Amino acid sequence: MEWASASAAVRRHRVGGERRDGPAAAPQPGREAPAQEPPEDACGGGARTRKRSAGGGGASRGAGTGLSEARAALGLALYLLALRALVQLSLQQLVLRGATGRHGEFDARRARDYLEHITSIGPRTTGSPENEIVTVHYLLEQIKLIEDQRNSLHRISVDVQRPTGSFSIDFLGGFTSYYDNITNVVVKLEPRDGAQHAVLANCHFDSVANSPGASDDAVSCSVMLEVLRVLSASSDTLHHAVIFLFNGAEENVLQASHGFITQHPWAGLIRAFINLEAAGVGGKELVFQTGDNILAVLKYLATSDMLPSSSKYRHGNMVFFDVLGLFVIAYPSRVGSIINSVVVMAGVLYLGKKLLQPKHKTDNYTKDFFCALGITLISWFTSLVTVLILAVFVSLAGRSLSWYNHFYVSVCLYGTAAVAKIVLIHTLAKKLYYVNASDQYLGEVFFDTSLCVHCISLLALTYRGLCSAFISAVWVAFPLLTKLCVHKDFKQHGAQGKFIAFYLLGMFIPYLYALYLIWAVFEMFTPILGRSGSEIPPDVVLASILAGCTMILSSYFINFIYLAKSTKKTLLTLSSVCAVTLLLVCGGVFFPYSSHPASPKPKRVFLQHMTRTFHDLDGHAVKRDSGIWINGFDYTGMSHVTPHVPEINDTIRAHCEEDAPLCGFPWYLPVHFLIRKNWYLPAPEVSPGDPAHFRLVSKEQTPWDSVKLTFEATGPSHMSFYIRTHKGSTLSQWSLGNGTPVTSKGGDYFVFYSHGLQASAWRFWIEVQVLEEQPEGMVTVAIAAHYFSGEDKKSSQLDALREKFPDWTFPSAWVCTYSLFVF
Repeated sequence: MEWASASAAVRRHRVGGERRDGPAAAPQPGREAPAQEPPEDACGGGARTRKRSAGGGGASRGAGTGLSEARAALGLALYLLALRALVQLSLQQLVLRGATGRHGEFDARRARDYLEHITSIGPRTTGSPENEIVTVHYLLEQIKLIEDQRNSLHRISVDVQRPTGSFSIDFLGGFTSYYDNITNVVVKLEPRDGAQHAVLANCHFDSVANSPGASDDAVSCSVMLEVLRVLSASSDTLHHAVIFLFNGAEENVLQASHGFITQHPWAGLIRAFINLEAAGVGGKELVFQTGDNILAVLKYLATSDMLPSSSKYRHGNMVFFDVLGLFVIAYPSRVGSIINSVVVMAGVLYLGKKLLQPKHKTDNYTKDFFCALGITLISWFTSLVTVLILAVFVSLAGRSLSWYNHFYVSVCLYGTAAVAKIVLIHTLAKKLYYVNASDQYLGEVFFDTSLCVHCISLLALTYRGLCSAFISAVWVAFPLLTKLCVHKDFKQHGAQGKFIAFYLLGMFIPYLYALYLIWAVFEMFTPILGRSGSEIPPDVVLASILAGCTMILSSYFINFIYLAKSTKKTLLTLSSVCAVTLLLVCGGVFFPYSSHPASPKPKRVFLQHMTRTFHDLDGHAVKRDSGIWINGFDYTGMSHVTPHVPEINDTIRAHCEEDAPLCGFPWYLPVHFLIRKNWYLPAPEVSPGDPAHFRLVSKEQTPWDSVKLTFEATGPSHMSFYIRTHKGSTLSQWSLGNGTPVTSKGGDYFVFYSHGLQASAWRFWIEVQVLEEQPEGMVTVAIAAHYFSGEDKKSSQLDALREKFPDWTFPSAWVCTYSLFVF
């Protein structure tokens, strides 16, 4: 048996001599059938045999035990499709679960009625009468009806908060926010004798401009009203309070939330928090299904003895294992670390037993294991490179987002390319490197390499203290158990039907859960990529994600490439599907957008009819222009819109004003670094009925040799303030946020301002440290006023242009003014 433990390289060199000797050559001792080999060789040494052996053992391809290519490929494809169908089935709960309407239970029909009333009000931007008066009145009216029907065991308190405040946030490159007299409607449901602790449920009833905000976020407020009704009418005694925050300025980037948590007296009672928010249209919620699930969670927390010690359940202290959206398994992170460590140890013991055996038994296995690891990593890397090349080609061809309305296109284009590359690399390794190795042996080696990769991943995640390490634990524990269960049958009979059935059954949980998580990732990222700006190629991002998903899903199926007799048909099929899809994509067959009511995929466009005025250091207007400023919020720009609106073309591309902050345009939020392609269509001046006013109140020299500029601004509910310091000057402090100026991406300063009704003039100051005086002044400031409601938001030119847009677009239009000053 010493010959059988010779190195793989030696045996590869020998195969040529053996073939020259012809079939009459005498068989070597180590080439006997596996049944004649000692049991300890099952882990490596004696398992490697020639491709064609005179023996009839189960490990030899010559014995006819190679797996049929069609059978393997079709079986794996059907297996994954069946798992995907199960995931899809779990997403249908919201449809299948009817509204009961029984006493004491969540009534979805009543919640739907709340929703229809709120959305019938129309767009509800902060500061508009629709948001500050009409919606608030409706909420208070419904809360009063609920209070009248409450059980005497409970007490309801209602407060309408009008906070004013400021903060800085590291979002969209960083900016500072200021709000004045915005609205929160806060309801506290508590035991009759009061409570010392509370759980908070939050929704927002405001919406973005020109949208009824049904999913984002009126539906959550409707659910909260119904939950409040059911809990308040319940005969079950609450131990703690439940605070319902209906906030009216969430679309202004957390302004109302900040006002509540920093200023409201009830904020100190909160020990747990549930935020009901939405993004996109349709489908099942990623965190949990709103409705009776929220009712159950709030009821449990409000009656739990654990709420006062809720710090134990903060992020990082608990593992929350979401099981297909059906239920959640929760356990302390220390328990998770113990479980992960045990799983890692089991994997290490399994692999160590093979790698650390006496040298004469593991020469082949150790070398082949690390070679297999390298080949696997190379296959994954080359698959990523391949799909990225495809994605760049598609983007340069002007066919980006072809999958936006047809997601299967991305799978047929990038998914098949990734799989084909992985199969190709392993096929080449099988034919050119592992010339004499048996199918069974290679199947084992590549299973072990995949197990090793997931063990390393689990170890790294656990070491970093990440609670999500349980995902890797699933990908180690179940495959390892499966391998131990099918090992004996595999050694005796090879890759027969029984082995395949048990193997796939053992992989059921990790693959089902992986597909569920992959669905969640794409549900989240697909809508985002449709509004990610003009600078990030969405096909590159999506192709990278698909390549990563392919790597994960292929990990424990790579061994089938080596167990199969051939992969020619599989490679041909995958390549054909990819090639045909690429031709169809480049031919423009798949249109990215859709106005279908069941699954809308709109192109988002901002249209701002503006008038700009630029002043010099002496306060004189040196430039004034007017036009409709157009921004497409995805990578395709206006290429799909131009055929329908010919006047929007590259001849009217907007040009950056280099000396002005943020290029001299009235950005509503600091997303200038995401959208560098915009258009400026000349149009008449706008004249809002409530024009914005901006003035310098005072200019003072401070004792510490800086200049303090105090400004005052009045105008509509939404304004943006921009600052750029000149050479030799720095912005040292201001009266906003915590006093320390925060720059936006690019070096300018951005302040987002909003107010509710009856707000006073906005007065603030900035302090500029002048190190070296310049003839052009020390600082440039600009203010943009955005008119989101009433008659001031409209213009005849804006309406006429918007009417030309096709129905698969969502053109959000408003009027704004922009004034720039130098000091």
